[in-house]
Amino acid sequence: MRILVIDTIHGGLDIAGYLNGRGHFSDVVDIYRGKAGIDAATAAERSYDLAIAPVHLDPGHPLLRSLTIPVISHHDAVRWIIGKDRPAPFIEITGARGKTTTACALAHVMKGPGILHTSIGTYRFPERELIWRRSITPSSLVPAAKEALRIGGWCISEVSLGCTGAGDYGIITSSEDYLFAGGKRHALSEKVRSGQQLPHLLIAPGIDAPGAVPVESVTVTDGEVCRYECGGITGTFGSPLLLLESYRISLQLAAAAGCDLGGDLSRLASFRAIPGRMSQTSEGGIRIIDNSNSGTSALTTRSAVQYARKITGREEITLVTGKETGAVCEGFPREDILAVIGEIQPARVIMVGSEYAGIGEDPGCRGIPFHYARSLAEGISVARTLTSCGSIVLSVKCWR
Repeated sequence: MRILVIDTIHGGLDIAGYLNGRGHFSDVVDIYRGKAGIDAATAAERSYDLAIAPVHLDPGHPLLRSLTIPVISHHDAVRWIIGKDRPAPFIEITGARGKTTTACALAHVMKGPGILHTSIGTYRFPERELIWRRSITPSSLVPAAKEALRIGGWCISEVSLGCTGAGDYGIITSSEDYLFAGGKRHALSEKVRSGQQLPHLLIAPGIDAPGAVPVESVTVTDGEVCRYECGGITGTFGSPLLLLESYRISLQLAAAAGCDLGGDLSRLASFRAIPGRMSQTSEGGIRIIDNSNSGTSALTTRSAVQYARKITGREEITLVTGKETGAVCEGFPREDILAVIGEIQPARVIMVGSEYAGIGEDPGCRGIPFHYARSLAEGISVARTLTSCGSIVLSVKCWR
C-alpha cells in the first residue's frame, strides 16, 4: 500500500520504517515543524491508500480535511504492526497521571522475565536492567513488545493518550480529563474508547467505562493497609505509601491487576517511592520532596506540599514549579499554578519555563518572592541557595 504517515516527532518516522520494512511505501509529513519528509502541500497532491495521523492532531487541520482516503491513528497502526505475534500478558497503561507508578508497582509483583516500558526508561526483568530510554508515544510499544517476545516474558507499557489495542490487559490510571486535538476532543473519552478494545480493562475510581472493572470493586484501603479480593484470592499488604493519594490508587491498581495476572502481591509491601513521584531526600536538614514528572499537576503539587509539611512539621516551603520547555505535550496551565500558589502560600517560588514570565506580578502572589530558572536542574540549584529551613518541593512538569 501507499501510506501517508503524519507527524514525525511523535513516532511517525518509526511507524513509517516498520511499514516500509513490510513492503509498503510510506511518505512522512512533519506536521508541526515542517523539517522532515515532504510538506503538507505535496502530500495533499499525491495519491495514497491510507493515512496514519496522531490522535492529538486537530481534526480541522487542512491536510486531514483534504484527505478522501481512510485515516487511522498512530495507536491503530501500532496494533496493526504488532499483530498477533505479541507477548503475553501484554499490559497497556494510560491515564493523565499515575501511569509510571502503576506500571512500576505492577512490574514489582510480576513473576518471571519481562519488559517494563515507562517514561523513565525501559527495563528488563528480573534483572531490572535499563535497556533504553524512549518516549511513551504508541510507536515505542513495538520494540518493547518485540523484546518481551524474544525473552519469553510479559510486557508492561505506558502509552500516552489511550491504548493501542495490541495488548490483552488495559489499565486507565486516572479520571482526570482535559481537551486535546486543538481543544476539540476529551482525553478521558479517548482513553476509555481505546481501552474498551482490550479483552480486560481495569479503571481508577470516577471513570465511566461499561464492561471495565472498577479498582474499588477489587481493593479497599484503610490507612496503611490494602485488602484485595479477586478470583477467589484474598489478602492484604501494608505500605506507608498508601497514605499518599498519588500512590494509593496506583498501588490498588497494581494489586488488582497483579491478582488477575498471577503476581506476588506481598511484594507491594516493599515497593518504594519512585524518583520524581513523591520521593524524599534530605540535604543539610532541608527535606526535598520530588514531584517533578510528566504527570505533574495542580493536584499532585498540593499533595506534595501537604506531604512536606506533614513529615517536617514546618510550614515553610520553597516551591519549584512550572514546565520545562518542550518537555511534555500537555502543559501546566498558568491559572492552575496561580491557584496552587494562592492556596499553599509558599515562602518563595522558583518558576521554571519561559511561558511563566511575569507570573509573580499577579495579585494572588503579592508578598511572595519569585525567582526564575530555565530548567528543573537550575531551579533545584536556586532553591538550595535560598532555602535555610523547612522543605523544598519540586513540582515541575517534565519527562522523568
